[in-house]
Amino acid sequence: MEIAVVGTPSFTLGFQLAGVSLLYHPGNDEELTTTIRDLLNQNEVGIVVIDSSDLTRLSDRLRSQIADSITPTVLGIGTEEDNTLRESIKSALGVDLWK
Repeated sequence: MEIAVVGTPSFTLGFQLAGVSLLYHPGNDEELTTTIRDLLNQNEVGIVVIDSSDLTRLSDRLRSQIADSITPTVLGIGTEEDNTLRESIKSALGVDLWK
C-alpha cells in the first residue's frame, strides 16, 4: 500500500524527504476535489494525507465519503483540528479514545 500526500509544495516537502513519492499539488478547489476522488478510487493507495485546511474546503458530501472510507484512510493534519480520524476510530470501536 502506498501513501499519497495532497497539499501545497511546502506541505508535501517533508513527506517527499521521507521518501513518499505520490505527491499532489492541486491549484484550486476543483482540482482538489478531483484529486481526492481519484485517490479514493485507487486500490494501491492505503493512506491519503491532506492539509486539514484543504480538507475543510471540500464539500460536505465528499467529507462524508472520506469519513466512511476504510481504504484509503484519509488523515487531515495541520494547524486546524480534524475529526475524521477520531470519528473513524469511534465508529469502528464504539468508544471515543480522545476523552
